[in-house]
Order: sequence, then structure tokens, then C-alpha cells
Amino acid sequence: MGYAIDEITEPFTLPRAGGGEVTIDWGAPATVLVWTCNHCPYALAWHDRIQRVIEDYRPRGVVFAQINANDPDRFPVDSMAAMEGRVANGEFASDYLQDAHQSHSKRWGARVTPDVFVVDGEGRLRYHGAPDGDHTDPDQNARYLREALDDVLAGRTPLRQKTPAVGCRIKWIVDDQPDPHE
Repeated sequence: MGYAIDEITEPFTLPRAGGGEVTIDWGAPATVLVWTCNHCPYALAWHDRIQRVIEDYRPRGVVFAQINANDPDRFPVDSMAAMEGRVANGEFASDYLQDAHQSHSKRWGARVTPDVFVVDGEGRLRYHGAPDGDHTDPDQNARYLREALDDVLAGRTPLRQKTPAVGCRIKWIVDDQPDPHE
């Protein structure tokens, strides 16, 4: 089912496109995890907005990671090599990680791309959902994500803690996850 709002989450480590591994832990005032991929039209539509959020909030100490969990065997466009190509082209403002075994994605309850999670400095999940209300409207500017970050950074409970995550279903190796569209 994934973590619930206000639940304490566990740190984890994943391989990074470009080499090495990254450990996601809770040493920053806020951490944002975005499940995304290389080909979903929703993920691509929100991609630039999410990169701008990273550029705007990194100076405030927020840590970001973008995670691709799609089955790379069935979807080579989401392979580590394809991820590394996008990173080499400068398309990502944060680490781009691969959860090829999908265990962390299932533990978090990620279902679609993009699927956004905001965690506070204590490791408590504070927001889960979409970057904003409309993938076709760039003027939305990842408003839901920005509001959640502003609240967490100010020590407040986000006014909007959960929104429907809209996007392409994660391509599971073993599809034992609930349908995100139900």
C-alpha cells in the first residue's frame, strides 16, 4: 500500500544514472522523491516544471531525487543506458536513480509517473500526489509541490497533503499493485 501521510519513512539506497549510488535519508529540511520515467507523456509534460522546482528549492536545502522504476527489460527506453543518456544531455537537475527491482517503489506506494513524495527532516511523509492540477498547463508551475515544500520548510503541516497522482502506470516486473486509476 505504501507509506501513509505522517508516517515515518525508511532511508534507502539506489544506483544513480552516471555511476555510483545515492542514499536517500532525512538530513535535509525536506526531501522530494519523484517517480518518473523516460517515455510517459505525463512525466514528460511535467518534467520541466519539476526541474524548475529543484532549481528553486535546492538553495533552501531541499534534497531531490528522481526515480525510474519501469521494467527495463520490457521497456528498454527506461534502461540505465537510456537514463544515462538523458543525464548526459543535462535534462535532470537532480540525481536520476533506478529502482530496477522495484522494491522501494512498492514500499513507497508509487503507482504512476510522475508520482511525487515530500518528506520532512524527521523522515515523515508530508505530501503525496501530483506536481500540480494539470499536466497540460505549464502555468500551474508545480503548484501542489511548491505549496507542500513551503509549508514543510516553514514547519507547518501542508494544507494539501494528498492529491491524485496522474500519469502512466509504472511498468511492473510482477504486477501485484493496485490499479492507480480505480
